[in-house]
Amino acid sequence: MAETSTLPADPAFEAATYRKVTWRLLPFLMLCYTIAYLDRVNVGFAKLEMLDDLHLSETVYGIGAGIFFLGYFLFEVPSNVVLHRVGARLWIGRIMISWGIVSALFMFTTSATMFYTLRFMLGIAEAGFYPGIILYLTYWYPRFRRTQMVTLFMTAIPISGIFGGPLSGWIMASFDGANGWSGWQWLFLIEAIPALVIGVVVMFYLDNGIRSARWLSEDEKALLERRIAEDRAGIAPHASLLEMFKDGRVWFMCALYFGAVMGQYGLTFWLPTLLQSAGVKGTLHVGLLTAVPYSAAVVAMLLFGRSSDRRRERRWHFATTLIIGAVGLTLSGLAGTHTALAVAALTLAATGLISSTPIFWGLPTAFLTGTAAAAGIGAINSVGNLAGFASPYLVGWMKDTTHSTESGLYVLAAIQVITAIGVLMIPKSLVNR
Repeated sequence: MAETSTLPADPAFEAATYRKVTWRLLPFLMLCYTIAYLDRVNVGFAKLEMLDDLHLSETVYGIGAGIFFLGYFLFEVPSNVVLHRVGARLWIGRIMISWGIVSALFMFTTSATMFYTLRFMLGIAEAGFYPGIILYLTYWYPRFRRTQMVTLFMTAIPISGIFGGPLSGWIMASFDGANGWSGWQWLFLIEAIPALVIGVVVMFYLDNGIRSARWLSEDEKALLERRIAEDRAGIAPHASLLEMFKDGRVWFMCALYFGAVMGQYGLTFWLPTLLQSAGVKGTLHVGLLTAVPYSAAVVAMLLFGRSSDRRRERRWHFATTLIIGAVGLTLSGLAGTHTALAVAALTLAATGLISSTPIFWGLPTAFLTGTAAAAGIGAINSVGNLAGFASPYLVGWMKDTTHSTESGLYVLAAIQVITAIGVLMIPKSLVNR
C-alpha cells in the first residue's frame, strides 16, 4: 500500500470514492454478465424450434442444457486460481472470447451428440467467469458493502431476460429461412457476436485491482486499500488450499448453493417452455412475456440486496427469497393453461429464485480470503452449479415421463424449502457481518 501524508476520513469523501468505483466497474461488469447469461440460456429459446428440426426429445434437451455445468465444474477452481494470479483483465477477456466462439458454433448442430459436445465445451469456455467476478469484487469492496454490489452485478440475469427474451424471439421470427438457415441457427450466431467484441474491450478497460487503477487518486486508493485491510483483519486465513477444502463450512455452502441453483436454472432454462405450455403462441410473444418475470426480479434483487447490507443480515434474507421462489414454482404448476395466472406465478418465482443467489455470496465471503477465497468461491460455484445439470435434466425427464412439467416444479419447490431450513442452521455470528 502506498504511503500518503494525509488520508481523508470524511464520510462524504468515502461515499464519493465508492460511488466512483461503482460507476466505473458495475455497469461494465453487468454488461459482461448479461452477455454471458444470454449465451448460456438462449438454448431455451432455440429449443422451441431446434428439437423439431433435429428430432430431439425433451430429455435430450434437458441433458444438453445441463451438461454445460459438467464442463463448468471441472474447470471452475483452476480458472479462478489462474485469475487470482494473472489478473482479471487478461483472464476475463480470454473467457469471453472463448465462449463467444463456441456459442456461434451451435448454429452447426445436427445431432444430440454434437449438441452435448458443444454444451460441454461452452461450460469449459465460460468456467471461472462468474466466480471470478465475485472474487474480483472482494478486491474492491469490504463485506458490508459487498452484497449490494454483487446484487447489482447479478441484476444482469433478469436484465438479460428483459432484453434477451424479446430479442431472441424477434431473431427467430425475423431471420427464419434467411440464407437457408433456421431461426435458431441465426439466434446462436447473432447473440455470440457481443461476447467476442466485449471480450476484447475487457483487456483494455478492466483494472486488476485498486493499485493499478489510474482513474483513482492516491488518497482514494489509500482509503480503499485501508478499508479492505480492515475488513480482512478479523478473518483467520486458511493456512493452505488443502485446509480450505477440509473446511466443513465450505462444503455446507456448496450444498446450500446447489439447492438455490436448482430452482434458478429450473426456471430460466424452462421459462419459455412453461409460457408456451400456458397457452402463449409464437416465439415472439413468448419472448416478450419472459420480460415480465425478469423485470420484477430486477426490482426484487435490488430491494433484497440493499436490505441485507443495511441490516448486515444474510441468513433470513436468503431463506425468505427461497420460500418466495418455492411458492411461485408451486403456483405455476397449479396454474395449468391459465396464462395470466401462470405469468403471475412465474413472476413470483423469479423474484425469489433470482434474488437468492447474490445474497448467498455474502455467506462464504464472510470467512474466505486471499487464495483460499479464489479456490473456495470457485469450488462452491462449481459444485453448486452441478445443479445446473441436475435441474434441467430432472424437469425434462419428468416432462417426458409424465407429459407435464408440474411434478418437476413441485420437486424444485421442495428443494428450495429444504435449502431455506438449512441456511438457518448456520450460526449468525459467522456470516452476519
